Amino acid sequence: MQDTAKMTRKPESGKPAPRPLIDEELADQLLGKAQAEGAELLGPDGLLSQVTRAVLERALAEEMTGHLGYEKHDPAGRGSGNSRNGTTPKTVLTDIGAVDLAVPRDRDGSFEPQIVRKGQTRLDGFNERIIALYARGMTTRDIRAHLREIYGVEVSPDLISRVTDAVVDELQEWQARPLDPVYPVVFIDALMVKIRDGVVTNRAVYVAIGIDCEGAKQVLGLWIGPTTGESAKFWLSVLSELKGRGVADVCIVCCDGLTGLPDAIGVVWPQAVVQLCVVHLIRASLRYASRKYWAPLAKDLRQIYTAADEAAAAAALEAFAAAWGDRYPAIIKLWRSHWAEFTPFLAFPPEVRRVIYTTNLIESMNARLRKVTRNRGQFPSEQAALKVLYLAIRNLEDFRGPNAGIRSSGWKQALQAFTIYFDGRIPTP
Repeated sequence: MQDTAKMTRKPESGKPAPRPLIDEELADQLLGKAQAEGAELLGPDGLLSQVTRAVLERALAEEMTGHLGYEKHDPAGRGSGNSRNGTTPKTVLTDIGAVDLAVPRDRDGSFEPQIVRKGQTRLDGFNERIIALYARGMTTRDIRAHLREIYGVEVSPDLISRVTDAVVDELQEWQARPLDPVYPVVFIDALMVKIRDGVVTNRAVYVAIGIDCEGAKQVLGLWIGPTTGESAKFWLSVLSELKGRGVADVCIVCCDGLTGLPDAIGVVWPQAVVQLCVVHLIRASLRYASRKYWAPLAKDLRQIYTAADEAAAAAALEAFAAAWGDRYPAIIKLWRSHWAEFTPFLAFPPEVRRVIYTTNLIESMNARLRKVTRNRGQFPSEQAALKVLYLAIRNLEDFRGPNAGIRSSGWKQALQAFTIYFDGRIPTP
């Protein structure tokens, strides 16, 4: 029989998982000793803190040995010109809280430790913990309270600001990254955030989500609109930026009542079809309804946007009006007022339509972004808002993995339909 105790679990990637550095026997010894001495697991003097301190101090001692070239108390060090010179106390912030260290020093001051560098007061994992809390929309006050309560660590607002500001360079690099030359579909959506710039004002943040030629969905960029509202000039700047990053053509741009956007699209991507976003129309419809009716409403609305042609869609709308008009007349009015902007959608092949009205990723993204903005309430600056939204997007993409679980369903069939309908515009391998 195979000895399964010695096997390592293989993750989904197929690569063997690394063997644990601390086996069960050693863990039992540490826990047993902690229990015998009445020590806590967490806290400043807890087991994890003591283990972390012991490991770090041992690593620092090894670094000093490597620097000097001889072991502690080794006679070979006599007359070497440099030697150990005691230790310096230092407190570093880690994932498990504050840890007090005794950092070794040498007589000529040439020792430059790498495990805990000179001037370093936080291990890298601690910074990531702050950024993770910030990405969830927690305010500086909330983060300080969380670290104080969980880790017994007091940090300043300036420290949190410095740590999160490290994301700015990453954000700028992400905003400027090269994009694909062709996107079959691009969705442009807006969400409102409160930004304090002298006074608190509602500002629109625009999100562009593209579906590439492999069927993968990705966020192309984030832009905060001007205080005066969007205009053709603003949109021309945004779309020109995307074109400058490599987007030469877009087949369909889905948007919803954004002033000046259709005109700007006509200038930057003259062959693009501007389509009223069916996702937005459905979302706007459900906003009028009680949540308990969302499922039957969505089912009946589906009969409209999956109709074979405009005549069948009009008949489905009349049937919807007969069933729901008395309870939700505002939904009927919404569809009728946007009918002319909606009906071009019906000319697309069913496979193309399915890509446009599949809402899973878009709704998931919008829900995540709205959650973090609600948690914050308001932002002190435009940059603060962009940092939080970018981190929320990064967390969502990291959770799903690169191009994993975010492909459009039935993309192979949709790609064929795009290739035929938009003849000559979809690049071939």
